[in-house]
Amino acid sequence: MARVLLVEDDNALARGLVKILHARGFSVDHVGEGQQALLVASDEPYAVIILDIGLPDISGFEVLRTLRSRGSKTPVLILTARDQVQDRVAGLDLGADDYLLKPFEADELAARLR
Repeated sequence: MARVLLVEDDNALARGLVKILHARGFSVDHVGEGQQALLVASDEPYAVIILDIGLPDISGFEVLRTLRSRGSKTPVLILTARDQVQDRVAGLDLGADDYLLKPFEADELAARLR
C-alpha cells in the first residue's frame, strides 16, 4: 500500500480525498499547514506528496522549495485551483512532478499517483 502525505487546508476536501484514496488502496496522512508538512515529510517516508499551494501559514511553493533544497526526492503532485500558466510553470520549475487542477476527477488523480 503506497503511503501518501496530503497537504490540504480545506478539511472537507481533505476528508473526501482521504476517503477516495483509501478506496483506491492508498494509505493517507493529512496535514493542513505547510510547516506541519515539512516536519512530517522529514520524519516519515512517503511514496508521494499531494500538495496544495494556498496554505494558511506558508505557500505550497515554499514547502516544495524547502523539500527540494533539503534533498527530498519524494514525488510531489500539486493539487490546486490556481490555473494560471505561470503558477503551473513555477510549480514544475520548483521540482513538482505533476500539477493537477481543482476540480478534478478522482480516477485521474489516482492514475497520476500510480
